[in-house]
Amino acid sequence: MKSPSAYRQLLLAAAMTSTFGAAFAQNAALDGIAKYREMLQDGNPADLFEMKGEELWKQKRGPKSASMEQCDLGKGPGVVKGAFVELPRFFKDTGKVMDLETRLIHCMVTLQGFNEADLYKAAPSIGKGEGANLVALTTYVSATSKGLRFNLPNNTEQEKTMYEVGKRLFFQRGGPHDFACSSCHGIDGGRIRLQDLPNLTKNPGDGIGVAAWPAYRVSNSQMWTMQKRLNDCYRQQRFPEPKFGSDATIALGVYMGVNAKGAESIVPAIKR
Repeated sequence: MKSPSAYRQLLLAAAMTSTFGAAFAQNAALDGIAKYREMLQDGNPADLFEMKGEELWKQKRGPKSASMEQCDLGKGPGVVKGAFVELPRFFKDTGKVMDLETRLIHCMVTLQGFNEADLYKAAPSIGKGEGANLVALTTYVSATSKGLRFNLPNNTEQEKTMYEVGKRLFFQRGGPHDFACSSCHGIDGGRIRLQDLPNLTKNPGDGIGVAAWPAYRVSNSQMWTMQKRLNDCYRQQRFPEPKFGSDATIALGVYMGVNAKGAESIVPAIKR
């Protein structure tokens, strides 16, 4: 008959074996995911969207038969390099804080003569029509800032207000699961289904968070912009999904973008 101390040693050994086994399995899974991500980088379909976007930027289209080459994205008419890493920002000509996608729509309306309501209606359909064209334009413009670091101009009253609104929305809990953006992206070392969850309340690092979108989603063969990414986050939280280009999504973009100051952009990225 074994002594109580012998039983305790056996139980301790069993517990340690179980813990080490689980840790080994988790590390093996993480190594597998890392290798999978490395394989994905070899040939990113986002390149095709970037090429299409560049063609659309230079192509004369719309009722005015004009190109987008005089579109002012914040750095002067026609300047695309460096614009993405400074958006969303305030624009005097509209009196609004705009992200890249809503600013592109503004240029399509003012320069090319497209109907604004029609473009906003088409925008969520990322795989067809003007919705697909907007995705391509967004991919092209953002790609010209690849390797540059985020530096949003959070100086005007409007930009500071949007930052505070975005911060409040980021931590706002609700829905049937009582979730918030911060539930997944408000702590260090978060993970779901063995996927890393960056802490977006501060600079999450190079190529992480806002510095990785737009990105090509292998799982559904689609190019996702930040508007699409945020909309899907709301869907996953079981919140009512916001309208495309809403103040809520732009405010969240400002909050996360300002927090990402100094992070290097790797867009267009590729995701599972």
